[in-house]
Amino acid sequence: MTLQPEAAPSAELAEGSDDAVIARCWGTRGSIPSPGPDTARYGGNTTSFEVRSGDTRLIFDAGSGLRLLGLELVKDPGTLYHIFLTHFHWDHIQGFPFFLPLYHPEIELKITGPKQNNIDVRSLFAGQMGPIYFPVPFSVVAATMSFAHLNEGELQVGSATLKTMRVKHPSYVIGYRIEVGSKVICFIPDNEIEGDIYEVDDGWYDRLVEFVRDADLLIHDSMYTDEEYPTRKGWGHSTFSQSLKLAEDGGVKKLLFFHHDPTRSDDELDEIVTRVREDALARGSAVEMEAAAEGIDIKLEK
Repeated sequence: MTLQPEAAPSAELAEGSDDAVIARCWGTRGSIPSPGPDTARYGGNTTSFEVRSGDTRLIFDAGSGLRLLGLELVKDPGTLYHIFLTHFHWDHIQGFPFFLPLYHPEIELKITGPKQNNIDVRSLFAGQMGPIYFPVPFSVVAATMSFAHLNEGELQVGSATLKTMRVKHPSYVIGYRIEVGSKVICFIPDNEIEGDIYEVDDGWYDRLVEFVRDADLLIHDSMYTDEEYPTRKGWGHSTFSQSLKLAEDGGVKKLLFFHHDPTRSDDELDEIVTRVREDALARGSAVEMEAAAEGIDIKLEK
């Protein structure tokens, strides 16, 4: 597994191939965009994540980072893009109206997400483009669009198998396990591992461990430190150490701490990750770990 490039994040897309799976975070912050010099290295955009392998291109969540991805896609547009949602909180959908392929008549978008009570995915998306919230009406969308629901289940898309599991966060929220050939990526951006206010079955944590079992890459909600968590229980997010424990219990190879607190500077993230890594090494942990950064390709050789 190699992390490319070692230098600052770049908008230039790496070439996809049939021999590798490439993952890239386009937005890593949680709750609200936080641009500025203090967040430039790890990024200030909210959640958006992409997986590429050969002709298969999968997009997960539509936070403000989706706008940057859209700018790249329209330079040499394909004909079909899949967008998979974990849930519909604002920081996970706010980039969608600014996604340029949405206004391209030769592009097809397939959008899949968990149904929220009796509200379908199309209505949830169209609602945010109503005149109260946004000046451009949903009716001017030029791309061909289709919508589907996926709560807990499995779906085949090109060379990838997607599996989903409900996680702990307000509303109905899912995480994704993406299997391409022998490689496994798990994307769980919002999840309160130790929360006790959520409607999940007995044995939920054991199921979660199996869900991430032997993943080459786990991207997991790590919004708080252990010291911060007691005053934020029930807010729907995990700590760095809770995410690491999940990775260790599941035999994960590499962990990216994700959903960075918008008030957290890059330097503060560096200090936290260094401390967590040193503690893990002292315990003999084998998990490789980093803070997720925008614009960096992670290449998994098949």
